[in-house]
Amino acid sequence: MITTERLRLRPATMEDVHFWVDLHADPEVNRFVGAYTEERAEDRLRRISDSWAARGYGLCVVELLDGGEAIGRSGLNWWEEFGETEIGWTFRREHWGKGYATEAARAVLEWGFGKLELDQITAMIAPGNQASIAVAERLGFTARREDEVLGMPCTVYALDRPGK
Repeated sequence: MITTERLRLRPATMEDVHFWVDLHADPEVNRFVGAYTEERAEDRLRRISDSWAARGYGLCVVELLDGGEAIGRSGLNWWEEFGETEIGWTFRREHWGKGYATEAARAVLEWGFGKLELDQITAMIAPGNQASIAVAERLGFTARREDEVLGMPCTVYALDRPGK
């Protein structure tokens, strides 16, 4: 579990199926990441649990410290086909513009570079996703290459471990 000034990040589990579907139901939220059926959410959460067991990291549900409301997701995802660990963030629309994505991602980066000793973390961002590009750049990421993830074009941003 990761705690920041305003947030708690806890590993996503199979109990989060309904939250996962609901989070991605808003067309503005899912515009770049897609919607989830219950079946698709169960599959994704199963893979997240497998990642936690195999690698010691995965995606987290982000909750407000004040009241415990689940407001989004962030964390690390291993992409076998790229040989890379990616950071990601997705938040409910009513929580956009409050700095939560940057706050959560900064804590995930500190954990990834610190405790996990990762050498590099990437962020795969769809063209036109200006809000995510802004978060990535605020955190020090730079665009490294154009690629495809899950059949969709993306720009791969990367950040190297400080001092590496």
